[in-house]
Amino acid sequence: MSNTPAERPSVLFVCVHNAGRSQMAAAFLTHLAGDAVEVRSAGSAPADTVNPAVVEAMREAGIDISAESPKILTTEAVRASDVVITMGCGDTCPVFPGKTYLDWTLDDPAGQGVDAVRPIRDEISRRVRGLLADLGVTG
Repeated sequence: MSNTPAERPSVLFVCVHNAGRSQMAAAFLTHLAGDAVEVRSAGSAPADTVNPAVVEAMREAGIDISAESPKILTTEAVRASDVVITMGCGDTCPVFPGKTYLDWTLDDPAGQGVDAVRPIRDEISRRVRGLLADLGVTG
């Protein structure tokens, strides 16, 4: 499959549990970019469910992620993505040539209440908006 400028960029967000940071980032990118960007998220050791405080914090931002579920990181997901954004998954993320890798250092919302999740959510929102600008996608 060849990459042409007409193809929409694909972004994969990865954190350990795929229950917080990567879910919020994927939800913001989907919300802001719509169909202009293909969005995936995954975890190197996915949790059973999305963090309830994360669901609540996103609900406050007008985005419902209550139906989302953590997904296991696969090499296929990485291979199919143009940009891979890691959030504390360390060396467990497979690396392929020709991909753009970014590492976003963010506090882990695991075990935190909604008050602690809000600033993480807001920082992810800022970074996703910057990513959209870098991709040349207007949201």
